[in-house]
Amino acid sequence: MEHGFEGVSLERVADRAGVSRVTLWRRGVTTEALVTGLLQRLADDYQAEFWPILDSAGTGLERLSACIQALLSVADRHLDLLAISDQTFHWAAERCAFPEGWNGFLTPFVGALREGAGDGSIAFPGRPADAADVVFNTACWGYVHLRRRHGWSSRRVRSQLIALLLDGMRTAPRAGS
Repeated sequence: MEHGFEGVSLERVADRAGVSRVTLWRRGVTTEALVTGLLQRLADDYQAEFWPILDSAGTGLERLSACIQALLSVADRHLDLLAISDQTFHWAAERCAFPEGWNGFLTPFVGALREGAGDGSIAFPGRPADAADVVFNTACWGYVHLRRRHGWSSRRVRSQLIALLLDGMRTAPRAGS
């Protein structure tokens, strides 16, 4: 994916896979199908990572922390794909199949924020959907950028990013403060 989606070609894929372009063509492989397949893998992985969080107990802040951790785990597994463009999740939402009841990539974040506002563990201005959009995008794209462009380790980025996001929304004083 070092050439971006525009650089995906059957010739390049065949070369990387060690087969001929004709072999891919005979199997009905198209560049469109390859790109959609990559996006569907991202969407499937995301859903698998987040389903347990949707059913989890705990405060809204704990669930939001779990959401951020899950997002960063998915980002690590799809770092090359996500580094292509900050539109990747938008493309996946447009092109991929989702199970019944799945309302989009922000769903777990909106739920955690609503829960946190209700239980008093999180404070944020405005609507939960807006706050979810900010948290998702700050976490995801900050993480991808620092991992890919700055070469930071996953541990280093996570410690900085999660502390910044959660401390900015925490309503109760931190222990030892």
